[in-house]
Parts: sequence; structure tokens; C-alpha cells
Amino acid sequence: MFVVKRSESNPILSPASQNSFEDFAVLNGNPIKVGNSIHMLYRAQNIPEKFEDGSFSLSTICKATSKDGINFKNREVLIYPEETWERYGCEDPRVTKIDGKYFIFYTALSAYPLNLASGIKVGLAISKDLKSITERHLITPFNAKAMTLFPEKINGKYVALLTVNPDLLPTHISMVEFKNIEDMWSEEYWKKWYKELDRHIFIHGDDVDRIEIGSCPLKTKDGWLLICCRIQNHASPNRVFAIEAMLLDLEDPRKIIGKTRGALLVPEETYEKNGIISDVIFPSGALIVGDKLNIYYGATDTTIAVASVDLQAVLQSMKFPYTENGFKRLTSGALLRPRKEKSWEAKAIFNPAAVDVDGTAYIVYRAMSEDNTSVLGLALSNNCTEITYLSDEPIYTPRESFERKGVPNGNSGCEDPRLTRIGDIIYMYYVAYNGITPPAVAMTSILVNDFKKKNWNWSKPVLVTADGVDDKDACLHPEKVNGKYFLFHRVGGKICGDFGSSPAFPERNNFKNIPILGPRPGMWDSVKVGISVPPIKTKKGWILLYHGVSKRSRYRVGAVLLDLKDPTKVLARSTDALFEPQEAYETEGQVNYVVFPCGAVVRDGIIYMYYGGGDSVVDVSFVSVNDLLESLTG
Repeated sequence: MFVVKRSESNPILSPASQNSFEDFAVLNGNPIKVGNSIHMLYRAQNIPEKFEDGSFSLSTICKATSKDGINFKNREVLIYPEETWERYGCEDPRVTKIDGKYFIFYTALSAYPLNLASGIKVGLAISKDLKSITERHLITPFNAKAMTLFPEKINGKYVALLTVNPDLLPTHISMVEFKNIEDMWSEEYWKKWYKELDRHIFIHGDDVDRIEIGSCPLKTKDGWLLICCRIQNHASPNRVFAIEAMLLDLEDPRKIIGKTRGALLVPEETYEKNGIISDVIFPSGALIVGDKLNIYYGATDTTIAVASVDLQAVLQSMKFPYTENGFKRLTSGALLRPRKEKSWEAKAIFNPAAVDVDGTAYIVYRAMSEDNTSVLGLALSNNCTEITYLSDEPIYTPRESFERKGVPNGNSGCEDPRLTRIGDIIYMYYVAYNGITPPAVAMTSILVNDFKKKNWNWSKPVLVTADGVDDKDACLHPEKVNGKYFLFHRVGGKICGDFGSSPAFPERNNFKNIPILGPRPGMWDSVKVGISVPPIKTKKGWILLYHGVSKRSRYRVGAVLLDLKDPTKVLARSTDALFEPQEAYETEGQVNYVVFPCGAVVRDGIIYMYYGGGDSVVDVSFVSVNDLLESLTG
């Protein structure tokens, strides 16, 4: 479990109007530690000027220094185009110290227009102190970019990565080894290497996504860590720039021993979405600082930003074979399966709510009959993992026109309950559906005493969401906020919130649909999100578990931390999913690849999360409150 957190100081470097060499854009910064300082090498561009039939902005490689890796000063040009093979600009530096010298690889442009493949090659500048350049060399005699050198010899050789023919799709990442430093700029060496290019490719791209080298390799105890950019659906107008990482074997870096399960970052913030090129984030450098991994990236080809993540947490999540990354299953099979002899639950049981009452977990699950009518049944557990009671009859059935069947054999009824206890009352919010009008959220309540005695004296249900609006996934916040009740619900694939004067929310047709959480294009929750479990209070905030749906229609579970006083304010959001379909009863069912929680019980510092698997069965998983909270706040 981990959270990638952007710096509150972002963007950390922006164009500087007082410097003519960087008054248009600064981007793609690559940091390196020098003593007690951090030097940032970055690409800078001046304001475009008219040139031939278009406009031209010269790229140079600049340097700035910092003590903390956030606040940089002393910005100056380090590499200015001087050679014919770089006369139209120097871009995207990657610097490595080896043999007591700094090797700075960069993209050298020798032709105009700048996108001519024949004019895009790799250049190298060598410096003893990052103050002046002592040598320059054209490296590749062919089209290439994004070259980076490992910071130490591997098996007695200098090793580098690069992308050859970066504009020919699919794009691949290649590896090159040098016995001698001078081989790096030997045209004869490269011509021989290029003839066997296929043999040197170790990361193969495809026709859908485009992968590019981001950072210089970082050595960790688990392997070489390489930050990359994946451009998802690169040929589509809806492409997504995503930052990922992979782990390479320390002794044989051609061997990939781990990688992130999805994106670490996608464009979300304003400075990542609006700029010279919108919706672009490109990782260009990384540093290990203490127990944190800092990832530096260019945002919209305009500014430089940084985000950090717990190093060990992200490494652990990357390693093959993948292990459960958060919640863990407690049973060897599903906790509950439909009882075929009970007609009201013969087809499926799933999506259970839960509440802890006097040391007993009350699990209220959705049950479906063969004619697709949903009702609610009850299971009890004293230890949260073993069932001690199952109701013979439903404890709640459709009663109102907004939930009674309107189409023969069509889906209808009372679906996906969530329970919130306030004082001596348990409030239940559920999806009410008649098969005709859009799904809506209804509310009913019951006294705790009646609930314990199984006297099902539910109050008359009322709709709490707006008429004619498809609204689902709702629960009542466990505490009033500034004297008002607060409702979480889902509209248009996003988690929203609204305030009300009572738990019945008479203001429902005037809801503001306050946005709380939305999908993240390019990540595991890219299509829609909805709340899973009513918020769990901790000393650092409310933990809200939510489900997210991907483009491949897989349902997974994540978590956010909400402010204690303002539940509309998200303090942190899990980067990876914390729970996903794995077992057969989760990957195959009425709906494949679904884990869908609606309730949880907290007992002795453990969250027991009850969920529907494949829209067909009920199961339970667990996670430590402290572990989850630490991942959200660390």
C-alpha cells in the first residue's frame, strides 16, 4: 500500500521572465546529488521567434541548485548548442557520475523542422564539476534519444539504455554495453551495434501504448529502479501520459524482476493539464532521499514538478510474483453462497453491508431470486469471520412503487445497502430500482433494540436523491457536519456529497452534488468510482473505502483519507488498488472480475471488509487500520 504525493510547492520550477533563455518553458529536469546539494539539469526554452515558415524556440540545458530538492536557485545555462550536430537545440538531459566525471546525455537536434528523425540523435557532454563542459561528443550516428548511463559498471562494463528510432512505432528500449568509455562515441562501434539492433532490445513496445525511458537507473537493494513514461493509447486523441516504474536485476539488468501494477501518476492537477501541451506529465529524473523516492517530471512541457512515495512500499508492490497489496482474504472460499432452497436468494447473494452491535457483526446482504428481484438477508458473526446465524426469510423487501418490479423478470428491488449507526438508530441507505425509472437512493431506519431482537420494524422508505437522476452508492456520514447531516452518493461516475436537515434529505431535488472524488483516466479507477463502506474514523481523518472501475470493467477497491471536520476534503488517495478480483468466485459470476464491498466492521484495530464477489457470493477480507492509515499519511 502506498500513496504518491505531489509536492505542495509544485511546480517547483517555472519559466523565468528575467532569463531570456528560459522565459517560455522549463521542463524535464534530471537531478543528481553533489555533496550536500542537489543539482537539477533541465531543458529550457526561450520565447518562440519567427523562423523560415514557422516559429522556433531554442532549447538549452540549464542547471539550478537546491538543498532540499524543492527550492532551486542559481539558474544558469550549462550546455548551449555549439556543434553542427546540435545547432537547433539540446533537450532532456540525463546525468550520471562515474569514474569521477559527470556524463550528461541529451537529445541533440541538427535539422529543422525539429521533428525530422534524421536530425534527432544523442549527444554527450562531460564535466568534472558540473560548472563547465570539458568534452562534447555526438553519440549515435542514427536516430535515437533518451539515453541514460548506469552509475556503476555491471559485470565489468559500462551499461546504458536508449531508445532507437523513437518515432517508429512500436517503440522499444535497448541496452548497450561498452568495454571502454571511448566506445561511447565510436561511430564504428555504433554501426556494428545497430546491425544487431533486435538483439539489444530488452523492453518491447506495442502498437497500443508507447513506453519511454524517464529517469536514470537508481540502485536499490532489490534491483535497479527505472522510472518510465507510458503513453496509453498513444495514437488516440484520448491518449494518457502515465508515470510507471520497473525493477531490473542488479547483475543482469536485461531481466525485469518487477514493475508497477499500473500508473503511479497521471495528469490531474491544473499545472499538469493546462500548458504548452495539455495533459502531459513526463518523468525525467528520480532521487532516493532517506526512505522516500522523489520523482521529477515535466508538466505540460511548461514546468517541472515533483512527487514522492515511500520507497520500500512501492518496491514491495512491484516485485514478481505479485502478492496481495492491502486487504487479505480470510477464508479458503466464499464466506456465504446462495442457498438454492431459499427462493428469495436462489440466484445470488452479494454486496453486503455490515455494522457492529454489541460485539456481533450484523451482515445485511443483497439477495436475488430467479426472477431478478433483490431483497435483503441477514447473517451474523461473533468473530467477524465465521457465520453463526442466517435468516430464513428476507429482513427487508420492496415496499414502494420506486422499488417494486415494473418489468416482468427485469431487475428490481432493494440493492447494495449501507448501514450507519447514530445513537440508538441504524440508518440504511440502498439503491431502489423498479426497472423503469433510473436507480435512486432510498433511506429507511430501525431502532438498534429492534434490530438486535430481529423485530424488523423498519421505517417507511423515502427517496433521498433527486428525481430522474441515476444515483447510487450512498451512505450517511457517521457524524453531523456543522449541525447538518451529510450524504455520500454517486452521480455521473463520481463520488459527490450533500448536506441535509435530516437523514431523509428533504433537499434532495436541490442537491449541489459537491464533488469529492472522480475517476483517474489511465489508472485502475479510470471509468467510475463510488463509495464502498461508510467512513471509518481515525485520529488523522476518516478512511473512506471506495470501488473503482477500469476500462476493462474490473472492479477494485481503494481508499481515501478525508478531513475530520470537512468530509468533502480529500487528504490522501491510495495510488494502487488495495483489493482486486483474484479468486474464481470473484473473476467469474453474474458479472466477472468484481469485488464490491458495502460494509465493514472494525475490531481490535482490524478492518473486516465484507464484499460481493462476481455479483454472486459474499466474502470477507481484512487490513490493519494502522497499516492503512500509515500508507495514507506516510
